[in-house]
Amino acid sequence: MNDPATPVNLPVDAERIAAILPHRYPFLLVDRVIDFTPGKNIVAIKNVTLNEPFFQGHFPGHPVMPGVLIVEALAQASGLLIGLSGTHANKDDRIFYLAKVDNARFLKPVVPGDQLRLEVQLKRLLRGMGLFTARAVVDGKDAATCELMCAETTR
Repeated sequence: MNDPATPVNLPVDAERIAAILPHRYPFLLVDRVIDFTPGKNIVAIKNVTLNEPFFQGHFPGHPVMPGVLIVEALAQASGLLIGLSGTHANKDDRIFYLAKVDNARFLKPVVPGDQLRLEVQLKRLLRGMGLFTARAVVDGKDAATCELMCAETTR
């Protein structure tokens, strides 16, 4: 995790993202962080390209990013918010898992060529549990919204 004394220079690139999140290709779904307020909110980007492995089967001839992967991208942005905020000690054996998704709504298909803007706000952080409001935006329009709960645990 990030040392609270270490400033966060924007944009946060893929190398720093990979140093914070445990995910790797093809499951790392955040390319860049473009806005960040420690302990409050984050805005990250996922560039959606035709060569994503899930497009081979979802759906042939009409590629659409699966809603569960949009939610996963929002959860990863939530993890980056916690990691960049430096609110937790650097413990290699600790990890945040997605524990709950509420009020998920999918409002617009996300297709190759879209840039998914991941906007996450921390509502509450208490005893290893984080509650977030999240939305994924394409071209200024909501593609998906939800509330997420992530729980810190040992690996």
